[in-house]
Amino acid sequence: MAQAASPARTVILTVDDDPGVSRAVARDLRRRYGEAHRIVRAESGETALDALRELKLRGDQVAVILADYRMPQMNGIEFLEQALDVYPGARRVLLTAYADTNAAIDAINVIDLDHYLLKPWDPPEEKLYPVVDDLLDAWRASDYRPVATCKVVGHRWSARSSGVREFLARNQVPYRWYASDTPEGLRLLAAAGQDGERLPLVITPDGTPLVEPEDPDLAARVGLATTPTEEFYDLVVIGGGPAGLGAAVYGASEGLRTVLVEREATGGQAGQSSRIENYLGFPDGVSGAQLTDRARRQAAKFGAEILTAREVTRLEVTGASRTIHFSDGSAIAAHSVILATGVSYRQLEAPGLADLTGCGVFYGSALTEAAACQGHDVYIVGGANSAGQAAMYLARGAKSVTILVRGSSLSASMSHYLIQQIGDAPNISVRTGTVVEAAHGTGHLEQLTLRDVASGHTELVDAQWMFVFIGAAPLTDWLEGTVLRDARGFIMAGPDMTPDGQPPAGWELDRPPYHLETNIPGVFVAGDARAESAKRVASAVGEGAMAVMLVHRYLEQS
Repeated sequence: MAQAASPARTVILTVDDDPGVSRAVARDLRRRYGEAHRIVRAESGETALDALRELKLRGDQVAVILADYRMPQMNGIEFLEQALDVYPGARRVLLTAYADTNAAIDAINVIDLDHYLLKPWDPPEEKLYPVVDDLLDAWRASDYRPVATCKVVGHRWSARSSGVREFLARNQVPYRWYASDTPEGLRLLAAAGQDGERLPLVITPDGTPLVEPEDPDLAARVGLATTPTEEFYDLVVIGGGPAGLGAAVYGASEGLRTVLVEREATGGQAGQSSRIENYLGFPDGVSGAQLTDRARRQAAKFGAEILTAREVTRLEVTGASRTIHFSDGSAIAAHSVILATGVSYRQLEAPGLADLTGCGVFYGSALTEAAACQGHDVYIVGGANSAGQAAMYLARGAKSVTILVRGSSLSASMSHYLIQQIGDAPNISVRTGTVVEAAHGTGHLEQLTLRDVASGHTELVDAQWMFVFIGAAPLTDWLEGTVLRDARGFIMAGPDMTPDGQPPAGWELDRPPYHLETNIPGVFVAGDARAESAKRVASAVGEGAMAVMLVHRYLEQS
């Protein structure tokens, strides 16, 4: 890696497995940009990713990344795709030979490639520098200007410390983690006047210390929008998963005054997925974080407001107005509402699990913990796509990954492509007909008791990490008595409410409910919270868009 000068300078990173080419690229870049930028050089994708993560932790900005396409172990496209997760705003260039032009063109769609350069590019004054000049100008004009970073001091096995890290990561808030027993962690605790008994400690970019902050306070202190700018909107979207983000994008882009309300972080369960490989337009897959970040920026570009860490407690209907009440007593109103509240993972009922949640036991992917799983034995409970995606992601660094499935196979609930990938992974094993009987540990997970469903035989295994994906329940209890739901809590809509051709009780309009409309006119549902929905990212996005179309139809007739 190239030596760096002043850390205040923006970084241009280049990676090429050929040492001679790597040095030549860095030399050409340093000659033109060395005074104003740090030139960082790496000779493999893994080394470059390590450099990017280190730069991220230090709060440095990366403006341009140039990667050779033909690299062993990890080619340039695969590297740039992972680099997107670390620096989504960096401009991306693929260095290719003439024979690789088709791959470069495909990469434009796969990773939003900004440019590809054919090697050699002599003279650089004509073929290299104009491209990099344009990319630097575009980067400076973007929203990825240097930002201050939060500092989080916590304990590895603290549930709330893990929760804060997950909240910040999912909301794309830069932070740096310090273990409470490290010299730097102790220094930060002392500076904040804390003894480490109450964790985590969050130090905001302006230096304000927050001890054990709750999500709403944390969101407000780190710059996330939590307060609506208006009292009345055309459309309120409740829930920031794929359906909600899709509705916000289409609502705002079509001129509706739109606000999206999310209680935790945009993306929902899909946003926590390490790799979504069956989403249209991404043949090499896309991470949930990438998809969420793009959708959130797209919604904001069209003017949608996005409120984070706001919990909705009640829906009130007053004439043509639909009022949304928040847990803090405030409220907003709108002509129409789209319920895209999604679902939450069901809790696994077994002795010891409740006390160890967040301390080795996690519901969902908890990707912020993935790095700590390096070299360890990891257990995953569940047999659906989310479990398979997590297994593939964690298997990159874990010593072993064991998937525990109650049923006799994965085929009933997991996509075929994932089953094939799991079968080809040497460090992933699947134990069918197996359930978790109990969890054991003092302060953190240490062992699991597993039970064979058929024989009843139990086995005690060592385990420090368990991720649970055992189905989901809708987040709709707050709608009790207002919106019609089925026996499992999923929201009824359209034809599902009128199997006999009769409108639902209390329906006063002379037309039947629209396809995604609930028993309350002007209140629609989209995504996983809808009864009999497909439970797929693509269908959720589609329903969000369709719900906006029906909102327009409703508003035209109101």
